[in-house]
Amino acid sequence: MLKLYRWVSICTIVLFSQSGLVFAQSLLTPAQLQEDLQFIKKAIATIHPDLGFSADLPQLNVRFARIEQEIKQPMTRDQAWRSFSQLNPYFYDAHVTVTFPSIADEVATHLRHGGAFFPFEVQVETDGSARIRSDLMGDTTWAGARILQINSVPMTQIVKDILVHASGDSPGLQANLVSRRFWFFYWKLFGDSSHFDMQIATTRGEQHLRLQAMPIEPTSVKNNQDFKQQFQFEILDNHTALLTVNTFYSKEHKAYLALMQDAFSKIRQAGIKTLLIDIRQNTGGDDVMWKEGLLRYIANQAYRNGSSYTKKVLAGRASATEKVGDIVHGQVDTWVQPEPDHPEHFGGKVYVLVGRLTYSSAVLFSNVVQDFGFASLVGETGYARTRQSGGTNLEHILPNSRLEITLPRFILDRPSGKREPALIHPDIVLPDNPLDAREMIRLLMQKLSAGKN
Repeated sequence: MLKLYRWVSICTIVLFSQSGLVFAQSLLTPAQLQEDLQFIKKAIATIHPDLGFSADLPQLNVRFARIEQEIKQPMTRDQAWRSFSQLNPYFYDAHVTVTFPSIADEVATHLRHGGAFFPFEVQVETDGSARIRSDLMGDTTWAGARILQINSVPMTQIVKDILVHASGDSPGLQANLVSRRFWFFYWKLFGDSSHFDMQIATTRGEQHLRLQAMPIEPTSVKNNQDFKQQFQFEILDNHTALLTVNTFYSKEHKAYLALMQDAFSKIRQAGIKTLLIDIRQNTGGDDVMWKEGLLRYIANQAYRNGSSYTKKVLAGRASATEKVGDIVHGQVDTWVQPEPDHPEHFGGKVYVLVGRLTYSSAVLFSNVVQDFGFASLVGETGYARTRQSGGTNLEHILPNSRLEITLPRFILDRPSGKREPALIHPDIVLPDNPLDAREMIRLLMQKLSAGKN
């Protein structure tokens, strides 16, 4: 693990791994840390329209007070994150989180200074259990193995320690968001290491592994920037096609729209009767992506993305009737008209697959297709809230640590206005197996073949 050496100056500490120098970090004084903590409080009060919509405010205030009392010694930026991110679980909203502005930049900097990562992608659960999905390059040799210990520390304790810093609408979503970047959380919380001694359990019994840390950019980070990994189309059989949309954000917007039009053209030409749209890995983006790329082809009536809303009026968004700082309650009055005469309009049956990571704009999309009857939802329930906060496109960088607090400026009810059930509830409940993404597709197709839905 990391060894700590102080220079003569108290302004900087140098962190070493067993393989040598990794990086230097400036120390933040207690006064600077307190200033950052107050910045978080002020940003919440300025931006968020109603923190109590998700958070347990008394518990959150206790956590704020505890962090404030514990700031007595200088800290590095990473140590500051370890302190401030203890607020994250108490927000109960993945749109409210203390985080690093860019995971990709953190990874690149770490690798550039000789760092490396825990070698596996890991699925953790709220009970503290953890299973290997693949290594960081995507190899699935050890997939399914249960991790019992890492460097002699029980995995249940490691997961418990990590979840203390996790954001999300529910404990389940917190665990799933941690699972996207387990290696990142492990590094930021427990430091750098040249190797890992692991105790795992497989179908052949318990085994001991001694593995080197991997000095590579994980495939999961690369895939976030890979257009072909984010958007895919395939014809499954003579009657069924699958569109996988892993994000509603892309710098290649025109390429995305072209891909969607081409997919629906192929659907028409092939005489497809059933379309599956997989958004299980989609953590959101911009609503225009699903309005122009998906609902253009499947909507059969006018729709809107929500019903009632609550918003905070921010600087630059004021009007004659809405002053900066006002909290405004209203109704969504922007309706999108369908395009039934579009040459690629699809009139068959649509199923939208939701799961462990469906979030933000992807939840709004699932709300719309469910409330207006454009599609049936298929998948797991119990992770993301259907009443979503949003408008997190403004940066709120802490002045000293340069960490970020993400905050929403509005809260949106689903189009139907219903608030129960509070979390996404599919029309057809099927498991979202993190070790086998195709399982849900197979199970659904079996149901369809049997004529059950």
